[in-house]
Amino acid sequence: MKKASKYMIPFRGLKDGIHFFEFNIDNSFFEKLNFFDFIDTKLDLNVTLDKKSSILTLKFDFNGFVKLSCDLTTESFDYNLKTDFRLIVKFGEIEKYDGDEILILQNGCSQIDISQYIYETIILAIPQKKIHPGVIDGSLNSEIIQKLTDLQPKKKKKLKKEIDPRWIKLKDLL
Repeated sequence: MKKASKYMIPFRGLKDGIHFFEFNIDNSFFEKLNFFDFIDTKLDLNVTLDKKSSILTLKFDFNGFVKLSCDLTTESFDYNLKTDFRLIVKFGEIEKYDGDEILILQNGCSQIDISQYIYETIILAIPQKKIHPGVIDGSLNSEIIQKLTDLQPKKKKKLKKEIDPRWIKLKDLL
């Protein structure tokens, strides 16, 4: 993954306490990473950095929309995305990503590149199967929906079985 300097957070000169950073995520972010699955993207990212002497806690809050293509109809629609992610940064001898939410940076490091975490959080927040909301509520009219409706198997009418008169006589005994 290429380093995106726009998404670097310098923490070396910051005082201990809470600091806020704002980023706007659009298609250019994904184009730099050679990811072209989204038609359009407009996300606001607020990062809250809680700096302490030996540990950093980053909280990512995403809010906005991603324009997706429906897997059934290929119609585009806006998917409202609101998600968050928490990352704990510790310092050690070697740099490594230890688990889901813990990053160990090398001692003496002065900034952190958050572009990988932005990318992963957005990708994981998108549903695996992308269905247009109009398909779910039945309000979408398109040629593909009409074709799918026409191709559905027809329900067979239930034949009313005539009951054997002997069974009716047995019921009278009860």
